[in-house]
Amino acid sequence: MLPARLAHVMIARRVLVLGASGTIGRAVVRSLLDRGHDAVCLVRPRAAPPRESRPVPDAARAPVLSDIADAALAGAEIRYGLATDPASLREQGLRGERFDALISCLASRTGAPADAWRIDFQAHVDALSAAREAGIGQMVLLSAICVQKPLLAFQQAKLAFERKLADSGLCYSIVRPTAFFKSLSGQIERVRAGKPFLMFGNGELTRCKPVSDSDLADYLVRCLTDPTLHNQVLPIGGPGPALTPREQGEILFRLLGLEPRFRSVPVAMLDAICTGLGAAGWLIPALRQKAELAKIGRYYATESMLVLDPVSGCYDAEATPSTGSDTLAAYYEAVLDGRAAAPNLREHAVF
Repeated sequence: MLPARLAHVMIARRVLVLGASGTIGRAVVRSLLDRGHDAVCLVRPRAAPPRESRPVPDAARAPVLSDIADAALAGAEIRYGLATDPASLREQGLRGERFDALISCLASRTGAPADAWRIDFQAHVDALSAAREAGIGQMVLLSAICVQKPLLAFQQAKLAFERKLADSGLCYSIVRPTAFFKSLSGQIERVRAGKPFLMFGNGELTRCKPVSDSDLADYLVRCLTDPTLHNQVLPIGGPGPALTPREQGEILFRLLGLEPRFRSVPVAMLDAICTGLGAAGWLIPALRQKAELAKIGRYYATESMLVLDPVSGCYDAEATPSTGSDTLAAYYEAVLDGRAAAPNLREHAVF
């Protein structure tokens, strides 16, 4: 007979996943399926559906996986709809069916105030309401560790919803990861091309415990069945010691067999950019989003992604839990030798 302490891990769940087409969302779906759970993904349509002159049977509306070109979701049930539209969430996502849990990896793309409050807050409030109406008793939320010090709009929006979820009466797990491998990979090609690694100040202003997509996904899925992770706010990082930007650069140079070369960027330069764009934004509204992106860049350049001690106000690597076994060095090596694709950070790239 299976010990009682392990029995919970054998119970399969039927889970609605929001944000499934994102990097972490895809990893979560894979982890769900690998563990025998049923995953239903509400995915934004890639193109507007054709106009129909007459009603189309539900069977004819079935999404085709190739439409979203994402083999990572193979084995999951894909449903087209908008997680930011309450009616679409109910009609295309939930469909009046039974679900055991909701996992949300949904997040604003830019972090701009309007986008953040629309997605990080309001879309989640609407999803929580729909989940409760549908009888879903559990929600696992992918948040961010930076909400500990909420100086930016997207952090304030995430934190506001965290409070809503904690007060909802649902069984909840709020997962606050540290830095993703993707976010620390923007200089791989630069260094490979023989250029210096850019860092703010002396490269030791901040530290983080990077976590891989798959390790984080496994942790999120574990929240479904592990009662010790229920009704908790859960900061989490990857294995090993916390790394500074300088140490991240040193790893790259070592893997490439190159002599380390660094170039320091003054934080004052970011301050000047933030001030200038902030002032210009009052006159030119189109610059307001750029000003917010500059503020986000400055935040990550000067704040560690570790647990913040509320008493001392200092970041504490020892107090930041770890999960998984994937290391940033192994990821860098996989990208360098072609086993993993180099990430495209788009607007999230600082350098």
